[in-house]
Amino acid sequence: MKPEDSQGGGVSNSASQPQRNAAAANLIRHQIESLYEHDKGEPSQPIRHTTQSPTSVQRVIQPVSQTAQETTQANPFQRTYTAANPESAQSEQWRQYHSAWQNYYQQYYEQYYAHHAKAQRQSYFSQHPEPQPVASQETLTKDEALQDLRSQLLAKVQNSAKKVRKSRHFVPILATAVVLIIFVFVQYNRLFIASVNAYVSPGAISPQNIVVDPIRDTEVTKEPRLIIPKINVDVPVIYDISTDHDSQMRAMEKGVAHFPIPGANSHPGELGNTVLAGHSSNDLFGGGDYKFIFARLDKMQTGDTLYANYNGVRYTYIVTKTEVVKPNQTNKLIYKTNVPVITLITCTPLGTAINRLLVTAEQVSPDPAKATAAPAGSGVASDAEVTLPSNEPTFLERLFGRR
Repeated sequence: MKPEDSQGGGVSNSASQPQRNAAAANLIRHQIESLYEHDKGEPSQPIRHTTQSPTSVQRVIQPVSQTAQETTQANPFQRTYTAANPESAQSEQWRQYHSAWQNYYQQYYEQYYAHHAKAQRQSYFSQHPEPQPVASQETLTKDEALQDLRSQLLAKVQNSAKKVRKSRHFVPILATAVVLIIFVFVQYNRLFIASVNAYVSPGAISPQNIVVDPIRDTEVTKEPRLIIPKINVDVPVIYDISTDHDSQMRAMEKGVAHFPIPGANSHPGELGNTVLAGHSSNDLFGGGDYKFIFARLDKMQTGDTLYANYNGVRYTYIVTKTEVVKPNQTNKLIYKTNVPVITLITCTPLGTAINRLLVTAEQVSPDPAKATAAPAGSGVASDAEVTLPSNEPTFLERLFGRR
């Protein structure tokens, strides 16, 4: 026999499942009621476990279930714990009950969120410590202050560089900058390099060409050369070529070019004007090794000396004047003269072909009185339109044509 089949066991197995559930609910209601009676100062009734027959349990369950169904239709604050108890809980007690739970949950969540907020603050300050006070500048040496400033600037530059590299605009901007730099270099490289050559030019003078006495006859080779000690020029000269632009450009790849226009087509040792042209600033990608040979020609002044070797004789000249003319002013080269004259031509300002610089010098050695006669037509202007030599066209001039 099972315990629940005895008389003291409570509800027999003959009771159905709903009846057993109702009996359990009745028991719980009695316990809650006893708690509220204790709060009111009334002695609670102990729950007695009596031996009841299944019939008596059914009699107790039946009114409880009916009462529970009735109370489900009433206001929640007006419900009673059990219909068997005539003293049911009042609505005020229910309000106190709910208020107690609300206070509990409020305090609980306040403490919960306060704890987590404190933890978040501690985590943040552990990752971002407050800067330590820096020692006053009076305690730092000059080297320490400079090192500190250098470190700060370097850190800012590195941070800025990281942000720029991560930007989606970085690659297009970098590509544009590279293209722009290449274009500027191709277009204006002659200006940059000529400027450097004008001020940082290594000596190109051969020791055997250093002249101690300018009026002393010196034996030289048959190779025609132009020597200007002041600006470190020692360059070959190509004589008797055509005055057209292409011929002049090819000749200036090998040195300086003779520019024998009608009326000014003399040679060293002859009366009249000997005209020699050279580059001051030509394109870096052009041919030849003499693209910047006259980069410092504007340094020549009246009284300076230059030398021309021709047919094994060294001719000495003294500069008499310098002037800047337009590219079409060839008349500046054609004039009557009783002594041999030499004129050097180059483009000016550096990196451009806007104007031409003319440096004119008169022969002083050998004796100019022994000079040979000038070529036919010397000193007489011609009707032919001739433009003074220039450098090669720039990148844009090649694209759109030189004006």
